[in-house]
Amino acid sequence: MSESDLKTVLVVDDEPVNISVLSGTLRNQYRVIVAKSGKQALERIEQVIIPDIILLDIMMPEMDGYEVCRILKAKPETKDIPIVFVSAMSDHQDEEKGLSLGAMDYISKPLSPSIVLARVQNILQFKEAQRALESQNKQLEQKVVERTQEVFLTQNVTIHALASLAETRDNETGNHIRRTQHYVKTLATKLMADGHHLDELNDENIDLLFRSAPLHDIGKVGIPDHILLKPGKLDVDEFEIMKTHAQLGAQALAVANDAVGESDTSFLRFAREIAECHHEKWDGSGYPKGLKGEDIPISGRIMALADVYDALISERIYKPAFSHEKAKGIILDGREKHFDPKVVDAFLATELAFIEIAEQFKD
Repeated sequence: MSESDLKTVLVVDDEPVNISVLSGTLRNQYRVIVAKSGKQALERIEQVIIPDIILLDIMMPEMDGYEVCRILKAKPETKDIPIVFVSAMSDHQDEEKGLSLGAMDYISKPLSPSIVLARVQNILQFKEAQRALESQNKQLEQKVVERTQEVFLTQNVTIHALASLAETRDNETGNHIRRTQHYVKTLATKLMADGHHLDELNDENIDLLFRSAPLHDIGKVGIPDHILLKPGKLDVDEFEIMKTHAQLGAQALAVANDAVGESDTSFLRFAREIAECHHEKWDGSGYPKGLKGEDIPISGRIMALADVYDALISERIYKPAFSHEKAKGIILDGREKHFDPKVVDAFLATELAFIEIAEQFKD
């Protein structure tokens, strides 16, 4: 093994005999650098090389070993160098002080070469194992990050695949799912900023709402074509069947949620709420359960306004596209009837963002 492959030991002592003993003990297995004072030791480290381990005398003129240790432990580039105090001060309090400053070991003089060698070997082996463990942990952390990204991507692909499936069965949707997705995020972010529903609305959950919003009409895949694709207005019986899409979507997402064992904060939980509750109304006149007021999950209340707004500004077989101002007026008329008043307030405060989203993702 060449000298460049050897671990480096810095020996710091003001007594030549101690330097000689330590150097003689270690030089066959390690590269040994010596310093005769604390100041010289710091210079060696700064100008020559950062050692793998330091054997440090305590009682030295000008700067004792304790001070050298304090300085080294205070610097990011040297704080992890293992320090072993080598001293004739054998009192337990001296040893305790050295260890409290961050030293890894304490060897008392007179020196036993075999003990010195064994301590140095043990410490360097420990540090090597520690570095290996840290490297393994970083690799595991990277794998976790990669796996998390993979899960995130899989969720998004699944969401959009399912949403696209529903879209293919409804010739009126167009960019509806993209617009409503951004409306939902805009409303939720404003509600959070105003201090509303902070038990539900935070950055993480708003992201989940944004990602799960495209599944609000997934239940339409279970509606017969002659009803879903009917060019005219639905009759009473047909509309009753159409309304079942909310429950059909919620049931499908509940099965998926149970199958993967998602937690209560999962995107599937929000997707299920949105699918089931986006046609509920603040006054209790909505469907499928006739929920009223705060009994409607906030996700459903937000989706309700986003969905209605987009339906109003979009052209349909049975109606032309309404202007933003006309849609706004209809939503204001629905305040405290169809819509949660706080959600309406959030809409009014962000209506410019709604206009921009509608333009960005227009059909």
